[in-house]
Amino acid sequence: MRAPAGPAAAEVRVWDPLVRLFHWSLVAAFFTAFLAEEGETLHDMAGYVVLGLIGFRLVWGFVGPKHARFADFVPTPQRLVAYLAGLVRGRPERYLGHNPAGGVMILLLLAAVLVTAGSGWLMTTDRFWGVDWVEELHEVAAYATLALIGVHIAGVVVSSLLHRENLVRAMITGRKPALAG
Repeated sequence: MRAPAGPAAAEVRVWDPLVRLFHWSLVAAFFTAFLAEEGETLHDMAGYVVLGLIGFRLVWGFVGPKHARFADFVPTPQRLVAYLAGLVRGRPERYLGHNPAGGVMILLLLAAVLVTAGSGWLMTTDRFWGVDWVEELHEVAAYATLALIGVHIAGVVVSSLLHRENLVRAMITGRKPALAG
């Protein structure tokens, strides 16, 4: 039996609405906090939103739909090396959900954002307010997160070009082209 023709028939749902809402809300909250003056209410509130979003994502990584679950995209070291080797050759394997490098990037971004927001929260407590190493950790983590975001965006562009698919559109619509075969 042949599959029906047309653009809708060639796409499948991958990213559920909550993953997409989390993703774009985290983008907005992180950059709001990053651009707002440290110590301002807007900066602090955006940081609390980030903490809440990370808490949600950690839970959703265990109970959400297939492609939202950590078990679906956290790779073994062998799978990551094989993917990266294919990437270096210009022929990485295509994944419907996150590819192994993308899975590692998600973990790195979640950790970096958690350290950034967590250290920011610590700075508001009586015990850690004005403690130099906490303030330094907060600043270093924020800039490390920014660097990871740059790598993430580069990875999205490279993967989109190599697989001829628009991953930004997929994170907006939740749909990607179906896997061949």
